[in-house]
Amino acid sequence: MPANKKHLSSPLQRVIKITAGFIGGYLVTEVFHMFLVVWWDVPNALITVRFAGFILWTALFIISFLAKNGLKIWGIYLLISLVFYALICYKQPFII
Repeated sequence: MPANKKHLSSPLQRVIKITAGFIGGYLVTEVFHMFLVVWWDVPNALITVRFAGFILWTALFIISFLAKNGLKIWGIYLLISLVFYALICYKQPFII
């Protein structure tokens, strides 16, 4: 039995959600773990990266498909990344 068309997103929204989940989720994951390395001890952060990095990236990928608008989830992911980057620059101001 095919899915009801009113519950499916357009092909453009599907592509935007896939790129938001794949690229945006990876960006948020990497910036978050860079934040952990700067604010914690390096060994503790590396252990967290090893176990939680893929799980966080997968969760962000799934969350991107739960949103109705792909551009909105892109904006949220970029905003989260910028916040973590600002916190990294606050701690170490000469990172560009």
